[in-house]
Amino acid sequence: MKPDELAKLNKYFRSTFGLQTIAVRKRPQKDDSCEVYIGDEFIGVISKDEEDGELSYHFSMAILDIDLE
Repeated sequence: MKPDELAKLNKYFRSTFGLQTIAVRKRPQKDDSCEVYIGDEFIGVISKDEEDGELSYHFSMAILDIDLE
């Protein structure tokens, strides 16, 4: 993803979750997605979807059962 997209996603996530330590970062060797971190902890991936002239972003976060205890 381009730097301006990362900046917009950073702003959106920080505003939506009210958390300044959340960060959207470029993925190594991938142009269609980026990673989301809280501090140094990886929490998920944002994928870019361009279909039928429309652009959207999909956030995916896995939650392990051991994290729920």
